[in-house]
Amino acid sequence: MTRYFLYFAVLLFMGCSSQNTLPNIDRTSEHPFGKLEDGSEVIRYTLRNSQGMLVRLITYGAIITEIQAADRNGISKNVVAGSDNLDDYLGHFPSAAVIGRFANRIKEGKFTIDGEAYQVTINSRGNHIHGGRKGFAKVNWRGEALAPESSEASVRLTYRSIDGEEGFPGNLNTSVTYTLTDDNELHINYQAETDAPTIVNLTNHAYFNLANEGGFEAHELWLDADNYTLADEDLIPTGEIASVYGTPFDFTQPMSIGSRVEQVGFPHPKKYDTNFIINRSSEEVGLFARVHEPASGRFMEAFTDQPGVQLYTGNPRGFCLETQHYPDSINHLKFPSPIVRPGNPFSSVTVFKFSTQ
Repeated sequence: MTRYFLYFAVLLFMGCSSQNTLPNIDRTSEHPFGKLEDGSEVIRYTLRNSQGMLVRLITYGAIITEIQAADRNGISKNVVAGSDNLDDYLGHFPSAAVIGRFANRIKEGKFTIDGEAYQVTINSRGNHIHGGRKGFAKVNWRGEALAPESSEASVRLTYRSIDGEEGFPGNLNTSVTYTLTDDNELHINYQAETDAPTIVNLTNHAYFNLANEGGFEAHELWLDADNYTLADEDLIPTGEIASVYGTPFDFTQPMSIGSRVEQVGFPHPKKYDTNFIINRSSEEVGLFARVHEPASGRFMEAFTDQPGVQLYTGNPRGFCLETQHYPDSINHLKFPSPIVRPGNPFSSVTVFKFSTQ
């Protein structure tokens, strides 16, 4: 009897040991995704966790192509706008790309650092937007799968932006690390080092839709933001800070995204394209948003150490929560400064956590 007990005990131990280590075997994998016109190869990485969640991303644009998250019945769906075809991303497909050097807008593409004036690419109604005509979203990053930890899968993507690219000063070495944990958290860690004073504002332009089918208007959104930056007709901040209370921009209590969008009249009617000022007591990573999709039960929490988040609903494929410095922040002394200097790297973290309710 003792012999059989020991036998089954050994089997149980081996089974538990295998169960604990099995998720690490294939947590991160990579495959070719196509080639660009210059012959360079685009690689797709797949991250998996022990909960069955999956994230895929490609080196082109550091784009997230899939976030497979389960609904309350265990049915998984890609909750970001994505494609299996590289040609789509080479066109105008709305993608979860990394945006840089400077996300959002710079008025007339002009700014000054230490008395030196700079002119960057003009590509949106006389202004600069999202890094320029090419920016970080349309370059092929270098990818590297990182050694797996016991509870995460991770890939680091790097890109060197040379001095003068799109008009920005300084050589900028940038890395973005995507990490999927067993808590169903997708961490996005941004790092950037420069050899000359420059400006940096990095984000990811993911279009989220947590529903199994249909649009995103019924998603219930809560934002920890009492204020937002007023903007002119070109979405350039005026410098004025406004309260959300009593306006269609008030998400301090959970509200469906589409419930008051018809009331948004200026600067762009019937859609949100707004920088919200996150309520922050420190520069630590903190919760700033919750999104619940009632029909599927999917629930997303978002965390960041950034001062602002752009809510964008101008595409039917999904809504964006782009963590960032404020638009045109370099030209407003009262806004948080986006200046990065040699020896003082840029660092930022954004986390999206998925669950069901």
